[in-house]
Amino acid sequence: MKLVRRGDEYILLVDGAILMSSRMHGSEEALATFACQGVRTLERPSVLIGGLGMGFTLRAALDLLPQDATVVVAELVPAVVEWNRGPLGPLAKHPLKDQRVRVETGDVVVTLSARLGQFDAVLLDVDNGPTAFTASNNAGLYDNRGIAAARAALKAEGVLAVWAAQDDRKFEQRLRDGGFDVRVRRPRGRLKKSGPRHTIFLSHKS
Repeated sequence: MKLVRRGDEYILLVDGAILMSSRMHGSEEALATFACQGVRTLERPSVLIGGLGMGFTLRAALDLLPQDATVVVAELVPAVVEWNRGPLGPLAKHPLKDQRVRVETGDVVVTLSARLGQFDAVLLDVDNGPTAFTASNNAGLYDNRGIAAARAALKAEGVLAVWAAQDDRKFEQRLRDGGFDVRVRRPRGRLKKSGPRHTIFLSHKS
């Protein structure tokens, strides 16, 4: 993985292919908005974000959540955390400096498995969604075991929100088979409602 800058744009590359651009983050912010709408009214809500990216999802969640919230960020790649503490920090107004945030460098599946019944919401933005992009073992997050781990980590009536580059009917059905009520949202990639549509699987524990 490599971070490059072109003018005022930052780009994350994986083997030369674009994983993420700082010019297209509307759907990442929508992920947090959809997931945290109900959670923000709870007392001391606890949220897990799997995948830090450029910090836009984290910033959108923090802007919605109360001051007594706890937000755990699980990021597999240490360099991504360091970039967010360095050159990427100003893009999302330095969300890692917020006292509500706790960063865990490692596999989000490990975090899920160690926190049974702890989270009011789990937000996953790892690779391009159910179709693994940067690491083949990330696919395990979206199979039946990964869905079961996410469900077990949620409190009663908790929310699981998953970002994906495109629709995936098989994954949608796996969520339903795994005990979730699922709605699919398709926000634009850019804030001004332009760019490609991405997919968010908004699932409530049933």
